[in-house]
Amino acid sequence: MRYRRGVTRTNLSKAYPTLSDGERSRIEKAYYHHICDLLLEGIYNLYAKPQSIMKRYRFVNREVVNRYYQRGQSVVLMSAHYNNWEYMITSLNYQLMHHGVGVGKPLQDKAVASYITRRRGRYGTEIVDQFTVRQTMEYYHLHHVPVAYMMLSDQSPNDVHKSFWTMFMNQETPFLYGAEYFARKYNMPVLYYDVTKVKRGYYEVRFTPLCENPSEVPQYTITSRYIKMLKETIDRHPEYWLWSHRRWKRTRPEGMELHSYTQLSSNTEQQ
Repeated sequence: MRYRRGVTRTNLSKAYPTLSDGERSRIEKAYYHHICDLLLEGIYNLYAKPQSIMKRYRFVNREVVNRYYQRGQSVVLMSAHYNNWEYMITSLNYQLMHHGVGVGKPLQDKAVASYITRRRGRYGTEIVDQFTVRQTMEYYHLHHVPVAYMMLSDQSPNDVHKSFWTMFMNQETPFLYGAEYFARKYNMPVLYYDVTKVKRGYYEVRFTPLCENPSEVPQYTITSRYIKMLKETIDRHPEYWLWSHRRWKRTRPEGMELHSYTQLSSNTEQQ
């Protein structure tokens, strides 16, 4: 399988320059095995029953999220394109007590986008994009509906001027700031969820709180903590991240500050 092999190899060589060619080749081969599995799992996900998905995609500590529902609080769930994310979208509303909302970029093909959105949301998860997320959050906030917002924050931002720039994987990288922005605006607790591949086709999801009171911590604290945890996740098993994605196609505008996420997260981890 040669899908974006050049992009994958370039990303791996820049992210892990100290690894040998053989070690990076091993990651590359394992990665392509993995995305072939993801393709099959993506097709399966369009038709699977909720019990089948939950058997393959198990929340090991859902009580960490459900306690916020019992307090009447909405939450932001931050993660990345790591392991299987389609199971999360489809089963989010079914597995948690909160109303589930998946936030993402709209697909370019409207017919395909409409079909996939219907299939993703067939068990109650609401699918919104960057153009409708503001209205959705404001509506549920005004009506006091506890919502779990799933946000994959490792996508390449459209607007590099409204991004958090940092050194990530040895490269200047812009990160989406939306998750932190909305969490601070509505003071929603933020959790990172780590997806572990137990065996082929089976995953476990573990939630870790990033911030209980976003409005009380300094700006960029949440984003920095997220990036730190994401880096640890990827380094543990790099073959499960989306290396064929053109993550580093943006250039930092002149005058845009380059932050240190490690310094920001360590300075505020007690808050």
